[in-house]
Amino acid sequence: MDPSLCDSCWHFDYDEEYDEYYCMMDLDEDEVYRIFASRQSRCPYYRQGDDYTLARRQ
Repeated sequence: MDPSLCDSCWHFDYDEEYDEYYCMMDLDEDEVYRIFASRQSRCPYYRQGDDYTLARRQ
């Protein structure tokens, strides 16, 4: 999996309390392992999004 895709993912968010970025998907350990061990080049939960996605809908 290409970790650089996380930067543009809808589920990738910043936590001010811990001062770090994280994935907001509620994944258990088995799902995380399957994603990183699979031969797919991208996460099955990847969803294109940015700060302007919501604004475009309005």
